[in-house]
Amino acid sequence: MDKKKLLQGIDTVIVRVSDIEKAKEWYLHKLGLNSIYEDAQIGLVVVDTNGPTSLTLWKTEERIDSNKKSTSFPIFKTTDAKTLRQQLLDNAVNVTELNQDESIKYFQFYDPDGNVLEACETLEPM
Repeated sequence: MDKKKLLQGIDTVIVRVSDIEKAKEWYLHKLGLNSIYEDAQIGLVVVDTNGPTSLTLWKTEERIDSNKKSTSFPIFKTTDAKTLRQQLLDNAVNVTELNQDESIKYFQFYDPDGNVLEACETLEPM
């Protein structure tokens, strides 16, 4: 008997933020993303990531502790990590060095709350 697959992908990734308006402004203007849903009552903004999974910015009163060694974080796909990194630098975004191995180029960057985000380019096999 075939079991029905109840999990069908990831709908959204929640990123906790201390100031929802500041975070919304940053994600929309620094990253060039678009808001697709907002609920000011609960402090929530859903952002389109140009892929099947959205990003939900959700206000919290708790202290945000983004331990860069042990935190979970979203990884954005890109077709040009080097150019994206430079664009983020030009927009005064805190970014790490560009890393590369035989299959990927990637770097991390941080939102105003210090949340870790990553951009990754998959390289074509030679």
